[in-house]
Amino acid sequence: MRKRCLVSGNLDAIARLHPAVKGVFGAQSSGANLFSFNFAAACSYRKEQGQNAPVGEYAAFAYTTALNNLLRADSRQKLRVGEDTFVFWAEKPDPTEELFADWLQPDPDDPVRGVEAVKALYEAPKTGVRSLDDDETRFFVLGLAPNNARLAVRLWSVNTVRELAAHIRQHFDDLAIVRSPREPEYLPLWRLLKATAAQGESKNIPPPLASETLRAILAGTPYPQTLLVATLQRIRAEQGAVNHVRAALLKAVLVRKNRLNHLTKQEVDVSLDPQNSNIGYRLGRLFAVMERAQEWASPGLNATIRDRFYGAASATPVTAFPYLLNKLTPHHLNKLAVGQKIWLENLIGQILEVVTQFPAHLSLDDQGRFTIGYYHQRHDFFH
Repeated sequence: MRKRCLVSGNLDAIARLHPAVKGVFGAQSSGANLFSFNFAAACSYRKEQGQNAPVGEYAAFAYTTALNNLLRADSRQKLRVGEDTFVFWAEKPDPTEELFADWLQPDPDDPVRGVEAVKALYEAPKTGVRSLDDDETRFFVLGLAPNNARLAVRLWSVNTVRELAAHIRQHFDDLAIVRSPREPEYLPLWRLLKATAAQGESKNIPPPLASETLRAILAGTPYPQTLLVATLQRIRAEQGAVNHVRAALLKAVLVRKNRLNHLTKQEVDVSLDPQNSNIGYRLGRLFAVMERAQEWASPGLNATIRDRFYGAASATPVTAFPYLLNKLTPHHLNKLAVGQKIWLENLIGQILEVVTQFPAHLSLDDQGRFTIGYYHQRHDFFH
């Protein structure tokens, strides 16, 4: 009996069972279904299996065949981030199908290819037979994750290539922060998310974070607040392990929130900003100066004040800074040569000009600014 297909809108024989979709990371090797009905409580009105969500046999064959092709082992139109698998395609042949993975998650064995792809993305408005900024072809991204014997849809994104290119460029602009020459100019998505995971392992990336972050990148919307929280938690868990990747992540979350919410307060910059008066940013800089004084006074230490005080200083400043400023740091400064001591004391004085008191608590956003201030000041010392 032919019925109306929910996918095509045409009359067709309804598929009782859909072909399995294979190739989603973490799903059964024999394949899994986007939807199925395998116990009575999931059925209604005496319908069985696929009759509960009528999809025609042709549509069931078409979508599963397309997905299995996109998910094949050698596909250039899929990428894995954490526990999620993403596939992508354009409504008609388009160069973006080859470029998309290189923009966001280039092959670690061929990083140059990714750098060249992103450079081409920035040059798109100026070069090419047809600029990406003129391409109105629709582009689709689907995120899938295993869910028992089924597949869960974690992400469904539809953009034009023009919109997609603009949003990905903005993503890299938001991430931009001072770095050493050894660090890559454009950070791949997997590296950003691994910076939030325990032991830096993909399996420990919080399950929804990959899809939520990619959704924000593709749509140009605010990054998830959980990205800020997860990054700060890892930094504290690792006694203040602030690196280029984590600083870039925090900066991206904060500047995008500031821009999209039309906030007027001063936001963090790409590099050290001595004029930034935000209390979190100032205290982060101050903590970096205090750590530098200790390093000069006692070179070769296995552990610095960062290991003991970073968590308290960045979250509850009043519990750490009075002791550091009045007892520990003067002790370190008195061990230094006169020139070093005067320089660091002047720097501490400049930072404290706008600090009237040490807060009992810093908000999550200001904890992010503390980290960036610390990172900026440390980078300024060594580069």
